Amino acid sequence: LSGPIWNPDKKIETGDGVLWLILDNGWMAASAWENRKETAEKLLGQADDKGQPVLFVATADGPSQTFTPTNAASALEHLRALTPRPWTAQRGELTTALRKSAADSPPSAIVWLSDGTQAETEATFQQDLIKIARNIPITVYEGLSKSLAVKDLHNETDALNATILRHPDDTRTETTLQAYDQKGLIIGRITAYFEDGASEAQARFELPSELRNDIAKLEIVGERTAGAVQLLDENWRRRTVGLVSGQGADLAQPLLSPLYYLRRAMNPFADLRVPRETDLAIAIPSLIGQGLSMMILADVGRLPEDAARSLAQWVEEGGTLVRFAGPRMAGGSDDLIPVQLRAGDRSLGGSLSWKQPQKLAEFSDTSPFSGIKVPADMTVNRQVLAEPTADLPEKTWAMLEDGTPLVTASSWGRGTMVLFHVTADTTWSNLPLSGAFVDMLRRISIISSSPQISSNSTAAGQADTDASISVSNQSVLPPLRLLDGFGRFTTPSAGVPPVIASDFATIEASRVSPPGFYGTEDGFRALNLLRPDDRLLALDTTVMSDTADVLAYPANESIDLRAAFFTAAFILLLLDTLAVILLAGGLSRIRILRQSAGLMLSMAMIFSLGENSVHAQSTSADLAALEASLNTHLAYVRTGSVEIDEISAAGLTGLSQLLSERTALEPGDPIGVDITQDELAFFSLLYWPIEAENPAPDNRTMARIDTFMRNGGTILFDTRDHITSPASGFATTPATLKLRQILQGLDVPPLEPVPADHVLTKAFYILDNFPGRYDGGSLWVESQTPQTVGTERPVRAGDGVTPIMITANDFAAAWAIDAGGNFLFPTVPDDALQREFAFRAGVNIVMYSLTGNYKADQVHIPALLERLGQ
Repeated sequence: LSGPIWNPDKKIETGDGVLWLILDNGWMAASAWENRKETAEKLLGQADDKGQPVLFVATADGPSQTFTPTNAASALEHLRALTPRPWTAQRGELTTALRKSAADSPPSAIVWLSDGTQAETEATFQQDLIKIARNIPITVYEGLSKSLAVKDLHNETDALNATILRHPDDTRTETTLQAYDQKGLIIGRITAYFEDGASEAQARFELPSELRNDIAKLEIVGERTAGAVQLLDENWRRRTVGLVSGQGADLAQPLLSPLYYLRRAMNPFADLRVPRETDLAIAIPSLIGQGLSMMILADVGRLPEDAARSLAQWVEEGGTLVRFAGPRMAGGSDDLIPVQLRAGDRSLGGSLSWKQPQKLAEFSDTSPFSGIKVPADMTVNRQVLAEPTADLPEKTWAMLEDGTPLVTASSWGRGTMVLFHVTADTTWSNLPLSGAFVDMLRRISIISSSPQISSNSTAAGQADTDASISVSNQSVLPPLRLLDGFGRFTTPSAGVPPVIASDFATIEASRVSPPGFYGTEDGFRALNLLRPDDRLLALDTTVMSDTADVLAYPANESIDLRAAFFTAAFILLLLDTLAVILLAGGLSRIRILRQSAGLMLSMAMIFSLGENSVHAQSTSADLAALEASLNTHLAYVRTGSVEIDEISAAGLTGLSQLLSERTALEPGDPIGVDITQDELAFFSLLYWPIEAENPAPDNRTMARIDTFMRNGGTILFDTRDHITSPASGFATTPATLKLRQILQGLDVPPLEPVPADHVLTKAFYILDNFPGRYDGGSLWVESQTPQTVGTERPVRAGDGVTPIMITANDFAAAWAIDAGGNFLFPTVPDDALQREFAFRAGVNIVMYSLTGNYKADQVHIPALLERLGQ
């Protein structure tokens, strides 16, 4: 009753007035959030016991929260609903509100549960807190584990680099960084090492660009904070870009080649492909076949007809074509340009020109180049001019100060065509020497692989691709998926405003704009918590050393001993009661206890025998599974009819012996399976004779059969009724009706009789018929795509094996033999050749079920053609 506690926490004197409890809940606090909450709960519990009012403040929630003291119970409810925020706490924002609250209701004690970091280089909040407190005691908690953070991504030519930050108080020497795709699957994993005393470590994912382009998130393993996550969008992906030049002096003077400037500009963010062939009719289709997202043609006037046709189709399907002007284009061009051009070129400057070289005008807000800084010294002295049209302003992405277009673009199908009205080298302008040239090409490359959004649809359902836009053209980007303080994706709340697209590159993650993805599912941008120049700084408590008590968070959990003491008291009470019973003659009752013990022992033996029986059954099942897996066995479905099951066993025995004699396969003895409970995965082929009198399997059994078929197994259904069916073929015999009832519970594909070009007809023997005991019935298999007209392949190619075969020819009876090797049933009609072909049909079926469509490979065609006499 006195409340004994093992390892009690240090008591903090909080006085009788208002207790200020300041809790850091920025992203850094998420690393040990439960420990911080537990400490805060204990402090609020003490205040509640004393009836002390509390001012509870969360530093990451900003000045809009309430700064009015409340009772401890309300503060505790607020604490339990509180979570870490995915941004850095700006404690300085709280100073004004705290100063006003102190004037209205002076605190008697201030407790600050810090996260051990600070964003600013100067301890301004600490100094302000001392001024507000005056002579009031201040207690600061720090010392919990610090989180690592990741920042500063660089997707270079051969690797994706990232920087990992370590808190100054963190002593870890290594950490692991993982890369995930959009489905959450791990693409790469790398270990980064901190050098002695270093606060940063480098992680390098040396992966092919195709894999790096699939990375959507980097996350430090074991860290549960927003700072340990970096998101990637289209800006970080490397594009595959083809470069083609119309100049013939590229190799003789490489430093003067347009390709030299294009390579230097695009190498940091794109994988470049340059054709070896000089013939454009060969070079352009070859580049297109390499999976390009963007093609750049430098001073290519007229394309060969075949190359132009291939390039036009590629653009219509979503490619981005970028062309640079030059002398060849000034002499004439093909139709793969966004605007109509005037003949010749326009010269600016010189003794015979009234016009001076023109500078580049500021980019408009609707241009994809919006936000790029225009170099003040960038000038153009020659260009090709566009014919004035009504839609020319809409197609202009960049213009000179005199209003003439410098870059024009238009949609072509699902793709885009872009034209720079100057050369890619420095002969017509000094644009290739500026940083704006790199930024402009980067923006175009981003558009080249961004998903397109169609605004309208035609009656036929085709998208109006002329109205398609990319994420870079969206004026505002609404929040799509945001991170919480633990680095997990959450649904954006209604209070998060959209971001202006033109300002996205300059905004920082904050309470107004939390980190995450902004945009739509068709195109989005990633806003990360840490900027490239951010650091992790330790909390400076030196300025508070004279007035504040700096404590470490409780390392061990306090244990309340009241429950243990009450339990011990109860046990002593029971012992005292037992002693009283014994003293009162309770020894005579030991006989009853002995009888009870004997009964319990008997029950235990019964249960033990039951367990042994179950264990024996389990062992038997395991042995059967082991036997089925160690060797290949033909299997049949046990129908419950002794006669039918014996015929199935004898038939598969005969077929197994023939397989051993004529093929490389040496199957074991046939196995009968109970489809309701036996494991079917050990078998590739299951022979199922249909017994009309048996009830149809239940839904659970049909689900097992369906799973067997979906996983690659084949079931051969045999109705054995061809001799009793009408001449029209499949009909309403009892066995056929039962088969239809069974198939209603299966996902059966369309069926057809085995076509002449099916692999099943050439799997081992070349066959055109599949007889059993009866001849004339068809063998039905999964229907395949019709063979292409005009092909000379003797075998139809197709993936997989038919999951179902149906016959009425009674295969098992034709194969059945007794112990002496004698046939049990005659064929109808009695013909030795028919039995031989029945066995050959069985061999083909088994080989097909085991090897699939390997006979459709080209390597077998010469042998098949020779055997077929073609």
